[in-house]
Amino acid sequence: MIAQKISYPLKFDPILKEKVWGGNKLITRFNKKSSKENIGESWEISDVDGDESVISNGVLTGQTLPEVLEIYKEQLVGNHVYEHFKNKFPLLIKFIDAKKPLSIQVHPNDQLAQERHNSFGKTEMWYIMDAEEDGNLIVGFKKDSNISEYLEHLENKTLMQILNEDKVAFGDVYFIPTGRVHAIGAGVMLAEIQQTSDITYRIYDWDRPDKEGNFRELHTDLALDAIDYTAQQTYKSEYVTADNKPTELVSCEYFTTNELIVNNTYVAKNDKDSFVIYMCVSGSCSIQYNNGLEENLEKGQTVLIPAVLKNYSIHTRNEAKLLEVYIK
Repeated sequence: MIAQKISYPLKFDPILKEKVWGGNKLITRFNKKSSKENIGESWEISDVDGDESVISNGVLTGQTLPEVLEIYKEQLVGNHVYEHFKNKFPLLIKFIDAKKPLSIQVHPNDQLAQERHNSFGKTEMWYIMDAEEDGNLIVGFKKDSNISEYLEHLENKTLMQILNEDKVAFGDVYFIPTGRVHAIGAGVMLAEIQQTSDITYRIYDWDRPDKEGNFRELHTDLALDAIDYTAQQTYKSEYVTADNKPTELVSCEYFTTNELIVNNTYVAKNDKDSFVIYMCVSGSCSIQYNNGLEENLEKGQTVLIPAVLKNYSIHTRNEAKLLEVYIK
């Protein structure tokens, strides 16, 4: 009885966040509904305290993600995931629209986040869905740095002299482990997969006030021992995709994300001991399950496949690009 109730793809009401740097693409392009201005983020699946997602389809409509997780446990997330995370959904899934640049920031690791905030750390990844002509990301340092050099540039407001900046385009992928300094630039829209955490250390916010004329808080001292000052040769993830076959983009202890390009039909082989999340980043499709039932998925929408739902297929008339997210 319980398995029958939970064994369908779950959709959720988006939680829309107004931001000083936000735009209107999440509303105009993805048909999100809001009377607010400057919508910077759509939280698609969230178990962050105070921002718990509410199911919008099927027999569980109106119930929150934590309520359903507490009832169905392993049937929703898988045995391994439930054993590790219990009644806390481990991932936060977002779409982000940056009309203006975000603050330069860094996230603490699990140990620091637990000690200081009783929270998970915040490892994340980005998949670029759209970028205007000069759309860019700030990711990491150009070369190895240290606290004293960093503080000197921070004080002189010359951080960009030591930080790495990449122009980006649709399909670019960036892994942002804890400790890596980063910022999303103006004109970039992306999908973000991250640990369930809203802990951010804001390093520099371009000296801009909010609409009330106030400046947002900076976290200079907290950030110092959270930053990884080492540089990488490149920060962009390289991959080659194939139709109707998942291609791994990022895999870490917190999540695995594949790109899945569906032409016509993809029959899922869900032998994972995990839920599976699909984020539609291009095109549209339908997920068919339980002998002919289906759930449509449009660009900018997200669906959660419970761990207990093993047999389903994905169909499209043209082509759909999906991000497939789960925990190994």
